[in-house]
Amino acid sequence: MDDRSPAPVHIREMTLADCPRVAEIRVRGWQNAYKGLMPQSYLDGLDVAAELPRRRAHFTQAGEGVVNLVAQWAGEVVGWSCHGPHREGERRTGDAELYAIYVAPDRIARGVGRALLRNSVARSAAAGHERMLLWVLRENASARRFYERAGFLADGAEEPFEIEGVEVPEVRYVRLLGGTGGP
Repeated sequence: MDDRSPAPVHIREMTLADCPRVAEIRVRGWQNAYKGLMPQSYLDGLDVAAELPRRRAHFTQAGEGVVNLVAQWAGEVVGWSCHGPHREGERRTGDAELYAIYVAPDRIARGVGRALLRNSVARSAAAGHERMLLWVLRENASARRFYERAGFLADGAEEPFEIEGVEVPEVRYVRLLGGTGGP
């Protein structure tokens, strides 16, 4: 099969055995998506071996309602997303939040991210959440377009985020769940 042709993307819940691949996808995802948006020295310093224990800890200690999903393409894990309850400070709200979504750089723009997002949105709606929120780097135009095409809108909230002394602010996006549209 041509490596660029569409392939069925299978979404399933993540297992502990997926942590090494998810750590790799997250690190390579940051290095790819945030190039030019964050200090290159920070991105170059990201390390899969150092990320692996963090992924395992986050996975095994996930709180109630936190869902980790992986996307498989031809049997290989090529994407990961994580969503759960939205919090304002320490207080949970009735909303859901997309905490993370990353796709292996060689599988971007092939429907993997859309499939993960669609599944996270559907699961959040089925869990009774009325809205889903997420944070995205203000200058990450491609990610912002991705979310906008999926029915998310910037709501005007901004949050400071700093990496190695460089400010990389995030903006919040929101989408109403349970009805119209879809990624």
